[in-house]
Amino acid sequence: MKTVRISLDSIDKVKAFVNTINRFTFDFDLVSGRYVIDAKSIMGIFSLDLSKTIDLNIHTDGDDLDTVLSVLEPYIVEQ
Repeated sequence: MKTVRISLDSIDKVKAFVNTINRFTFDFDLVSGRYVIDAKSIMGIFSLDLSKTIDLNIHTDGDDLDTVLSVLEPYIVEQ
């Protein structure tokens, strides 16, 4: 598992992010404070405070992780 901080500060970014990660079969969690949300759930994401950065837990490793990190680069603010 790898955790990165992401920013989803607009509706268009949220839509694009969800469409991007739904291409993968493994799990992603968004963690904001005490809330843990399935990152593939657009409704769940909109329940978070999107004005702040959010931790994204990526539940994979190896080549899959490298692929995900390159695809998610536009959203990542720090690794």
